[in-house]
Amino acid sequence: MATLYAQVERLRTARDKLVKLRGVVEMGPLPPDDLPRRREWVDREILAHIDEMLPYWLGEVERVLVGAVEPVPFGREETDLVRILTIDRDRTLPVSELYARLDHSLERILRRLLELDDRQVSRHGLHKRRGEMTVRQIVDTMLAGHIEEHCSQMALAIDSARALRTGSHPS
Repeated sequence: MATLYAQVERLRTARDKLVKLRGVVEMGPLPPDDLPRRREWVDREILAHIDEMLPYWLGEVERVLVGAVEPVPFGREETDLVRILTIDRDRTLPVSELYARLDHSLERILRRLLELDDRQVSRHGLHKRRGEMTVRQIVDTMLAGHIEEHCSQMALAIDSARALRTGSHPS
């Protein structure tokens, strides 16, 4: 029996928020030429990260689910080279591709999360920085909470870009 209904709804709500911003993202400028390592991310970079992180964290959930000995080591740091290079590469993709990847990844994740039972979501992983976490906590933090944070970041990035174009300050 599925036990992650609340997390699934949070993920759906986040997707809906991102979809509502699509028109603004499509009309916005391309990302700056400089890489997003030492500055705030713009909207397309945020989408590129979301597209990269969703399948990554589902994979880490799967790693914990099949691990032979608990707690199962999982996760990465913000400085992970694959993470950084993927965002660098994908930030200039067409917006339509970024949103298609979002839809595909989220549908896959939602289906999988609804398959998990109480025993599975109680399995334990071990993150280097966050320590021991259950699958439920991983989904809460690394998937649902993570995408919710990026929804807020996206709205702020859009407001900041709009303020720069109009010469006003974001409120």
